[in-house]
Amino acid sequence: MSQKPAAYSRAYAAAVSYAIVIGFSFLFVKLALEAAHPVDTLAHRFTIALAAAFIALIAARQRPVLGWKEILAILPLALFYPFLFFTFQTFGLVFTTSSEAGIIHATVPVFTMLLASVFLKERSTWLQKLFTLLTVAGIVSIFVLKGVQFEAASLTGIVLILLSALSSAAYTVLARRLTQRYALLQLTFYMSLIGCIAFNLMAAARHIAEGTLHQYVEPFTHPGYLGAVLYLGVMSSLVSSLLSNYALSIMAATRMSVFNNLSTMITIVTGAVILGEALQAFHYIGAAMVIMGVIGASLSKEKAVRHTRSRR
Repeated sequence: MSQKPAAYSRAYAAAVSYAIVIGFSFLFVKLALEAAHPVDTLAHRFTIALAAAFIALIAARQRPVLGWKEILAILPLALFYPFLFFTFQTFGLVFTTSSEAGIIHATVPVFTMLLASVFLKERSTWLQKLFTLLTVAGIVSIFVLKGVQFEAASLTGIVLILLSALSSAAYTVLARRLTQRYALLQLTFYMSLIGCIAFNLMAAARHIAEGTLHQYVEPFTHPGYLGAVLYLGVMSSLVSSLLSNYALSIMAATRMSVFNNLSTMITIVTGAVILGEALQAFHYIGAAMVIMGVIGASLSKEKAVRHTRSRR
């Protein structure tokens, strides 16, 4: 009896830590993009992530043990996270600010509930739908009050960050089951391996096509790039995967997804304080609407579940 509350406490601590790490990741992505092409940044961070994961396996006295059958089962998970999630996020941040990207990223719990209802057959209450509409209204209000300008770059950034959020939600739904089947460090190692191979192939193809293969390591000569990519590789790629995989092995996907809102607030603050990105009143109003909506939707579902259980 005492182990279950303790397990949930550790899961919540992992979820909060995950949100903090992801919240700062937008800042370090923006810093890294000042010195490197988005594809090179992804290749570098996941090369570092794979090296760190291998070191972690050695420290834990483990070795990669999953066979091809298990790796094929993990491939859909790795497709959404890290491949699609970080690809959309990195390219999206080329066209938008980290603060706005963080606000849009707050839609992850909404996407998670929608996907869970389709693939996990979870039903949403009218209160959940109401809070979901509040979230959508918050996002719309930000861009309407800012002044909607249908420029190609602006729309590209919005769409890419939304796709990044959708990829994160798909990962959350898939990971809920896989984290209960495989050891967390093994799962994280193979996710890092797949990401490393995919992004390095993309970087190599780009450099070969442009005849600039020698420029692959050139970004490391820029001050601050190594620190940024180390954070992205070790913390934002490896550690965040371990934390989220651990939390999802214990708590429900919809409950885990609500912690993305904490990362949203951290992203907004770091973008304004460190990067000097301008925040106006409508940013705070829209962000508040988004956060109230996603938290309310998650809590309303949790209350519905508890109510159902209490009637049994």
